[in-house]
Amino acid sequence: MATRDIYETGFDEDVQTESNANQCPECDGHVTTNAVETICEDCGLVIEEQRIDHGAEWRAYDADERERTGAPLTAARHDRGLSTEMGRGTDAHGNELSGQKRRRLARMRREQTRGRWRSKAERNLAHGLGEVRRLASTLELSESIRDQACQLFRSAQSEDLLRGRSIEAIGAASIYGTCRCNQHPLLLEDVVDAARVESTRVTNAYRTLNRELELPAPPMRPTSFVPRLISELELDHDIRRRANELAECAEGTALTNGCQPSGVAAACVYLAAQEQGALITQSTVASAAEVSVVTLRSRRDELQAI
Repeated sequence: MATRDIYETGFDEDVQTESNANQCPECDGHVTTNAVETICEDCGLVIEEQRIDHGAEWRAYDADERERTGAPLTAARHDRGLSTEMGRGTDAHGNELSGQKRRRLARMRREQTRGRWRSKAERNLAHGLGEVRRLASTLELSESIRDQACQLFRSAQSEDLLRGRSIEAIGAASIYGTCRCNQHPLLLEDVVDAARVESTRVTNAYRTLNRELELPAPPMRPTSFVPRLISELELDHDIRRRANELAECAEGTALTNGCQPSGVAAACVYLAAQEQGALITQSTVASAAEVSVVTLRSRRDELQAI
């Protein structure tokens, strides 16, 4: 059976097409041509390569280093980044527009703004994704986490979870849920401080997302918070290494069951700093971990017991 009888073909520029006019110069076999090259199906000889590049064009053709392609698609925009932007005072060559053309562009820009969203759901999506982008920028998160949070917000809207809830709360919960799924050491208090809603609303929104969408969020580990505390307290590498050892030892026992992981991490950092002779107070470590001094001392006593 020939190769052409095995693979299915469809309407695509990469689909192999038969070439009956030419035969293989080596074995007189059947020749096919796709978007890349012309090959023989019998012996596999590459007869000719297609010189047309169907990919993106990134070459600049003028002094302004102008690119012939737009920005890539992104999940952080409600229209995937395919929106149209209208200029204001100059044309594409930098020449100043006349007053009549500027007034015409102003009218066109106003009508475009009015018809930018086809429905109220799309307008809410644009507002929510804008809030997610703002939080990701404020918290200095990576683009990967930002895009995942935007996709989580889209899933929440498609499941009709925005009804009766604040868009800002769902956006903050999307950021926190994405960080939990990626084991990013981000506290809920950090998200609430950057958000424009109360802590109870963000907490309830995250519980709704976790319950309805079944987020694959594993339990946070104390070792995830140790590097952050070491960086905020400006401690050396030896203290970090010892704190990681204590955190791993605590994770191997029942100490972390039902305890706040940031509190356990704070106790590990404090104990490691004491062993290395660093002058640091309990209140400083507890403030960096956003836990109380009583919690820090309780976790420290439990660590010393094991």
